Order: sequence, then structure tokens, then C-alpha cells
Amino acid sequence: MSAIPVIAIDGPSASGKGTVAQAVAAALGFHYLDSGALYRIVGVAGMDAGVNLDNELEILAILLKINIKFTKKVVMLEGRDVTDAIRSEAASAAASRVAAHGKVRTALLERQRAFRTEPGLVADGRDMGSVVFADAVLKIYLTASVEARAQRRYKQLIEKGLDANMAALLQDIRSRDERDSNRVAAPLKKCPGAVEIDTTDMPAEQATARVLALYRQVRQAHRVS
Repeated sequence: MSAIPVIAIDGPSASGKGTVAQAVAAALGFHYLDSGALYRIVGVAGMDAGVNLDNELEILAILLKINIKFTKKVVMLEGRDVTDAIRSEAASAAASRVAAHGKVRTALLERQRAFRTEPGLVADGRDMGSVVFADAVLKIYLTASVEARAQRRYKQLIEKGLDANMAALLQDIRSRDERDSNRVAAPLKKCPGAVEIDTTDMPAEQATARVLALYRQVRQAHRVS
């Protein structure tokens, strides 16, 4: 599997990693993995079942039996279209809670690694470069100020016709950052060797171009060596 290149893009919520990762994948003709979608699905499944999202064993029991299916534009959970449901703020908060469980993360490892197929993969998440694809040929850590990330989330929600409150979004993002960074299992962090890109004042197109340029440099270095 090491012959199949992986570009790992990690970072906090609303840092732009999903947008950039998808654009990079499209430019290179690579597959794309939104690892957060898997945790959102588990979070939604847990909410639907009415279980305690902070109870590792209850969440693990649900994860081991649920049926998840991805297509190009649709995410199915137990035969139900949850494409929009997993993008809600409730699903995002639930994902952060279930992602704190070590056994849940372990159970999802192979599902994530199965996305690594020819000609290559661009994966975004919290631990793509540190745990899931530790041998990634390029590791990126995308970040942005809390205020910029809250503003992006606010804009996304408004564009979808959903209610949004800036103060609540700021608090939610700060709480999520603290939870993701301080969890015992695969905490959010800039891993060794990762290139940090601050997107606070950087358009997604510029960040994408930066990642593509870095990838070209890495591939050139490998060919020379």
C-alpha cells in the first residue's frame, strides 16, 4: 500500500480542509476521504438510537452493526439518505464526542484505510497524518483563527437556510477545539513533518495551489532520490 500516495490534511473544524482536500483530489484525479463524515454518521446513529454519546461501549455496539454506504454525492445510513443530516451542527458536535473514544477510533481505522486505492488519496480529518496514514507522502495542517472559522460556519448555515447564531458558533468551536485537542485517543495536533497553512486570510483557491505545489515538490524529490 505504501506505493499509493496519500496527502493527509488535518486541522480543526471549519479550517477549510474539506474544501481544499476535495479541490486537491480533483486536480490530481485522486480519491477523497472525508474522515469526519464517518464520525458524523456514528454520531447521528447514536442520537437516533438515543444512547449516551459519552458511553464508549454503547457507541461501539452501534458502530459494529450499522450499515454505511457512500456514493459520489450521497451518504446512506441503514438505507436512509443522511447526506444533509450529518452536516448539521448537532451532528458535528456529536461527532466530536464519539471521536473521543479510543475503541471507536480503532474500529474505524480499517474503514478509513480502505479508501487508499490507485492512483492516490487525499484524506482530511484530525489524525490522518498522525495515525491513519502515518506514512503519507505529504502532511498538511490547515488552521485559521476561531473568529474566521465561526464566520465560515455561519455563512454555510445561512446559505443552507438554517438558523445560526455567531456567539453560539464561537463557543461551540472553542469547545470542540478543546475536546479534540485534549482527548486521549489521537488528539488533534500538528504532527511532525506537517506543513502548517493558515487560511484565516487565505482564499481556498490559494491554499489549494499551495498544497499542489508542495505535492509536486515532494514527488520531484522522490524521483531525484
